[in-house]
Amino acid sequence: MTFLTVKLLNIMSTKNWKFIGQAFLLALLLQSCTAKKTAALDPVKMLIDNEDQLTQVIIYDVFTPPVASRIYVYSSIASYEAIRFSKPGSASIAESLNGFGKMPEPDKNKKYNFNLAASKAFFKVARNVKVFSVDSLTAYENKVYGAYKDLLDEATYNASIEFGDTVANAVMARAKKDGYFKSRGKAKYLGSNDPGKWRPTPPDYLDGVEWCWNTMMPMVLDSASEFKPNRPPVYDTKPGSVYFTMMKEVYDINKNLTDEQKLIAKYWDDNPFVLEHDGHLMYGNKKITPGGHWMGIAAQIIEQSKADPVKAAQTFALTSIALFDGFISCWDEKYRSSYVRPVTAINELIDKGWTPLLQTPPFPEYTSGHSTITASAATVLTKLYGDNVAFEDSSDYHYIGLKRKFNSFHQAAAECSMSRVYGGIHYIISVNTGAEMGKQVGGLVIKKLIKD
Repeated sequence: MTFLTVKLLNIMSTKNWKFIGQAFLLALLLQSCTAKKTAALDPVKMLIDNEDQLTQVIIYDVFTPPVASRIYVYSSIASYEAIRFSKPGSASIAESLNGFGKMPEPDKNKKYNFNLAASKAFFKVARNVKVFSVDSLTAYENKVYGAYKDLLDEATYNASIEFGDTVANAVMARAKKDGYFKSRGKAKYLGSNDPGKWRPTPPDYLDGVEWCWNTMMPMVLDSASEFKPNRPPVYDTKPGSVYFTMMKEVYDINKNLTDEQKLIAKYWDDNPFVLEHDGHLMYGNKKITPGGHWMGIAAQIIEQSKADPVKAAQTFALTSIALFDGFISCWDEKYRSSYVRPVTAINELIDKGWTPLLQTPPFPEYTSGHSTITASAATVLTKLYGDNVAFEDSSDYHYIGLKRKFNSFHQAAAECSMSRVYGGIHYIISVNTGAEMGKQVGGLVIKKLIKD
């Protein structure tokens, strides 16, 4: 029984049982409301909810996968850099990354709630690096800040908001010089009609997405080409050649897909904006990005493992770093080799009426972006949580109504990688090479940022 309940019972006449009952129920209601507010501010749940809110906005605003990874990485780093002070001895991640300086530290003479500071840092960065749907974010943020205002004294609340703001400014200073704004407004990339080279693909024939993403400043990579892969097979239209054989392999696989293979392809599609065609009608279908899918997996593992707030924030930060640098590494190769997509070659050389199961995304083929970034994220998550962590992935459930079970992160990444062949949009060599690149990127994140 709470102090408020006892107080109410003491001041009431014991003869007025009806009044006593009403007062008792009122006290329990007040106690319940306070408990609910406290539960709603559980720091780990809040970190997960923050990331989920950001994912919803990214889906709504339709950011390309590389750009989405940039939003995730800066926001997640800011969140970690604020909340790490709730666990003494937690080292800065940002200070070990390219382009960051000394990160802010709290004033020892002030009292803070670092969970609130982390939320403030997270959302200030998110809305400043590239988020359009600010109304949605504002409504969510106001609920968060309002709940903390009810529980914290004014000095603690203000100090926490101020510290989160300071951390966000330090993170945004790096974002302003990472090359993103210089990359906007570049000329369109339309590929080439030369044999074996990428050109816009059906049905929409869109120009190449983020063709200069390799000019972005990486987080841990020395350069975008640090893990430059071997050249893909030389384009050769002669039956029996290496290229023709691997191209026909994609065609043959797609002509004989099992129901399970079709399900796998659609499950991992994660194409943020697919233009659907129905006769003369055309409409867009929005979905989670590949990076968002793995941020969702990270959230599920955090919850499943009952990670503490700092471990949770670290998980989001390191996963997002693996994704961000994975995209830079992969996109560097994509536009260097500018390799032809299967649909272009198959239509010209084998079957002009063939269409892949999945809509081919608008950028060159080699290497596979899904394969690279999923292997990178899986490598980091394996280091943080172990090699044989079984989980049920429901990251995409709200969008496609599907869940899948896996025995490890690498098993999930391998299935994702192969899904691109089932979808008819990648050659096997491209998914295998991409996966190896991703493992190298993830290994570098571990080497530079995870202290045993």
